Amino acid sequence: MTGLEQQLAELITMPPARLRSMWRDTFRSSAPDIGPDLLRRGIANRLQERVHGRLSGVTKREIARLQNRIERTGKADPAHGISLKNGTRLVRSWNDKSYHVLVCDDGFEFEGRRYASLSHIAREITGAHWSGPRFFGLKKRSGYKPKVPADVRS
Repeated sequence: MTGLEQQLAELITMPPARLRSMWRDTFRSSAPDIGPDLLRRGIANRLQERVHGRLSGVTKREIARLQNRIERTGKADPAHGISLKNGTRLVRSWNDKSYHVLVCDDGFEFEGRRYASLSHIAREITGAHWSGPRFFGLKKRSGYKPKVPADVRS
């Protein structure tokens, strides 16, 4: 068991007074007026951040987006289903020219400029409105197929 795992295991059985003391040691401030479960979670989160690092801005925004989606729809399914890792390079050939886009923590980089969305870059390249994910081949065009009654099929 690693040091972090040991600390996390100890939190489970720690009494409230000891949790408040550990909160002061961990956060350098007095513990808020919350229950032991939330104190444990807060301390555990900070201990894990020290070992593994904090969440990136992109991850925090995705969590907030999913929270809003749960509040609206009751579901946490990703709306777009596209997940690009920081540092990924997207390449698209258009009118005999190759275009490269770098996925960044806070958006996309294209020709030395930052963009918030791929659709803005697709418009820059083509001069027309495009779905950025579709333009870069991340999403297929929805295939609408009209239903044919069973008695019409051969």
